[in-house]
Amino acid sequence: MSSFDEKAATWDDQAKTKRAHVVAAAIRRAVNPTGATRVLEYGAGTGLVSQELAGSVGPLTLADPSKGMREVMHSKLATGALPASSRIWDLDLSAGRIPDERFDLVVTVMTLHHIPDLTPVLDGFARLLDSGGHLCVVDLVKEDGSFHHDGDFHGHHGFDTQDLSTKLESAGFTDVHVEQVYEVVKDGATYPLFLATCTKVGCEAPSS
Repeated sequence: MSSFDEKAATWDDQAKTKRAHVVAAAIRRAVNPTGATRVLEYGAGTGLVSQELAGSVGPLTLADPSKGMREVMHSKLATGALPASSRIWDLDLSAGRIPDERFDLVVTVMTLHHIPDLTPVLDGFARLLDSGGHLCVVDLVKEDGSFHHDGDFHGHHGFDTQDLSTKLESAGFTDVHVEQVYEVVKDGATYPLFLATCTKVGCEAPSS
């Protein structure tokens, strides 16, 4: 986490800003949010994607375990770059702590590949969403390990989208749809990003 704390102040470069713009547009097309849509962005970083979504959704909650990233988000609240009503949470679902709140849309962008065990996080997303709510995951298509080539990385080298779809279904989601939405160029190599959109399964009606 310390590396993200250190990078936070210079995180918002041109490439990440452009990526957030494109990704947010794809999310809007996929789920058609309204001004009443309650949104949680998990692993929000400095809030770039939430900034892009802000004019199309309702209340925003931005969650990130990095203190440095949260400090940048708080500064954006102060300057008006993020809506004044936005909430900023220190939240790590992999630790098993799930807030007693509900949302209509959970968004997570370039976060899941950093998390070794996805099960508690995907389960947490399902518990945080109301029935019929949407989860939008943007992340790397499975790659050869060159995206994170340092020895300290212990996450996923992207995802096989079929395998991830199965994990989403096991967590309580349905109607999983996957599409490529962007390409990241890093050190001369190109890495496709996918958007996986799915819906929280509704509760079964009680038997009579």
